[in-house]
Amino acid sequence: MGVLQISQDKTHLLLDGRPFFWLADTCWSAFTNITETEWEEYLNFRQKQGFNVLQINTLHQWDRCGSKLNYFPFPTEDGIRFDFERILPEYFSRARRMCQCAADKGFTLMLVVMWCNYVPGTWAAKVYDRNVIPETYVEPIIQKICQSFNEFHPVYAISGDTGFEGDGTIDRYRLAADCVEKYAPDALRAWHIKGRYDGLPQEFADRSDIYLYQSGHNPAAQHMAHELAESFASRTPKHPVINSEPCYEQMGYSHHEYGRFRQKDIRCALWNSLLSGACAGISYGAHGIWNWQKPEMPENPIAGEGFLRAMSVGQALRFPGAEDFAFAKSFLEEKGISSLTPCQEILIDYPEDIRAARTEREILLYVPVNAPFALKGDYRKYGVSAVDLSTRKAIPFELACGEQTAHAGMHAGYEDVIVILEKL
Repeated sequence: MGVLQISQDKTHLLLDGRPFFWLADTCWSAFTNITETEWEEYLNFRQKQGFNVLQINTLHQWDRCGSKLNYFPFPTEDGIRFDFERILPEYFSRARRMCQCAADKGFTLMLVVMWCNYVPGTWAAKVYDRNVIPETYVEPIIQKICQSFNEFHPVYAISGDTGFEGDGTIDRYRLAADCVEKYAPDALRAWHIKGRYDGLPQEFADRSDIYLYQSGHNPAAQHMAHELAESFASRTPKHPVINSEPCYEQMGYSHHEYGRFRQKDIRCALWNSLLSGACAGISYGAHGIWNWQKPEMPENPIAGEGFLRAMSVGQALRFPGAEDFAFAKSFLEEKGISSLTPCQEILIDYPEDIRAARTEREILLYVPVNAPFALKGDYRKYGVSAVDLSTRKAIPFELACGEQTAHAGMHAGYEDVIVILEKL
């Protein structure tokens, strides 16, 4: 079983000493909603696509889809309110079997220790405050989590979907971090934070190994995919950066606006993240997988952020956008690219729309619309190629290069493309 490490330059991850591109699927409610037979089928499908990380909530996901399964970490009469004084060992035994199955198939785990609904002062606790874990039970619960899962060498996300607006929240997550460091001293640590937010306290940045951010599900704020990447890439201390929750495919728009995120929307978030400083990897989400929507199941009375009804697991598992994320991984791996440095300064046109990043030998441009644009610089000694991301096939691309500028005209693609400039 491989062990993740941080690269020496703090830009990307290594697995057994070799560059590792984090391609995660978001499956928050796995331990409560999925049978072990379904789990193996799901893992086989994602493994074939090229996914290598799974993001899971170790405890009950408060806004999961309803389920007739009776898997809970604590005693409960209604599946909503819990008796935190008693930890149910059978829940963790089953979760361990699921983790072992995933590890046997080569998956790395990112496990959330304490989602925000369990923590005082968070936005979720204000929506539903009956499951805030009393302070006295925090350490034994985290001890059980670490003792159950440490052997799988997970990345522990200490928080889930949270902000840090109040002293009560910060104090509780400080305690949680203390417990994780006590019971899992060798594990990599991160913080899964709420959407459109970079307010990770400095003390928690100092206790991180990876920066995770969430560009989220607000249609008017999709620019946060690149803005948050830039923000976290510029932070001190330096850590690899990952967009761990871009807009989910077929998730309804937040604030109950009309619309769902479709394939091109999530592809745009993907490339805007990777070329803006979050080059260590990317997480994918399908609305119906993270919350595990199955037909003829009871409704969860806590809606949370399940904007619009999710499609069934059978549909969601086959959403086409997952292949776009897998393609990004294979594309970068085949080119041997593990680290990218943003270079927006080379853009003359559309610097807020086109994204640019470089390695020692290449420059990659994400061009979302088929429109002419210009670059600063001399690219006469570069080869030029392009991939139409809607088909994932190479297309002709011409760049008219002069001593100080280069001009790209219309190309043969219909949607967004990746342009590759490579030193000859």
